[in-house]
Amino acid sequence: MFFEFIIKLNDDYLLLCKTMKYSQTHKSKQIFWLLIKLTIVFICAYFIWHKLYFNKLLSLDDFKSVLIKSELFSFKNCSFLLILTFINWLLEILKWKTLVKELKNINLITAAKQSLASLTASLITPNRIGEYGAKALYFTKNKRIQILHLNLIGNLHQLIATVFFGVLGFVYFYKNHPININLSNFYSVFILICTSSILILVLWKLVISKLNFFKDRIVKIKLKTHLNVALYSFLRYLVFSHQFYFLLILLKTNISYIGAISGISTMYLISSFIPMLSIFDAVLKGSIALLIFEILGVNSIIILSITTLMWVLNFVLPSIIGSYFVITFKPKKLA
Repeated sequence: MFFEFIIKLNDDYLLLCKTMKYSQTHKSKQIFWLLIKLTIVFICAYFIWHKLYFNKLLSLDDFKSVLIKSELFSFKNCSFLLILTFINWLLEILKWKTLVKELKNINLITAAKQSLASLTASLITPNRIGEYGAKALYFTKNKRIQILHLNLIGNLHQLIATVFFGVLGFVYFYKNHPININLSNFYSVFILICTSSILILVLWKLVISKLNFFKDRIVKIKLKTHLNVALYSFLRYLVFSHQFYFLLILLKTNISYIGAISGISTMYLISSFIPMLSIFDAVLKGSIALLIFEILGVNSIIILSITTLMWVLNFVLPSIIGSYFVITFKPKKLA
């Protein structure tokens, strides 16, 4: 993976200098990391630009036309959408701050820097896997396994929230709309996933966590921390799913609340299990949303516009802020 390569490159570079008793200058360190940081920011900026201008599902002209016809650009509507984006990422930052507290106390500003910088850096990796490596770079080498563990726990809690609401939404959607899916097979797959997850957790506890290598590096997370992280994850899900619903209202779709929420939760459930670069998140969710909301009678251009707007609000805007933190990032010394 890209960020594993960067971490290893940094550690090998520092270790080589240490072994050879070579005094690395401050300037050479700055040049090395500046090149890495500029590369990450440049690639992310290029992919964002390319996604907006060369979207095969939604042309830029159609996107502009939908926005102009709606009341989206009123101060009230823009403010509300931006507030929801802010709350969405505030909850994610609080979640990360709560998890890291098990290892080290960090303030809200530091948690925000790590979360937003890792978002920017993860846009060019499948399923935002680069987030793990990016956050690990903020800590010394002896803490990186623990940071990977904490980040995994945070993402698992968010996935649990997505699956919980997604299954409820899918069952309602299936029972009220004509789709050719054998629900008994769906239940079987769902039970299989749950059973497999339980078995993995049991094996983790009984085997992996007993190994000395992992035993010394895994953070023992308190029940209170798990509950707080779960609460933040569920609240965050409710925020961005209702942001999607608010956009449906703004673009004047004739759809009921329960119908919209069931479709939204089904879309997030399906898309969460498909590996893809986060930079193409709007394309993935747009394709899935087209299949779902077409059944609900919503215009395809409107749905694609909403998924693109959700991507801009919750990925592009935070990643612009995160780009600054990537550029100003200072790697931890080898420990």
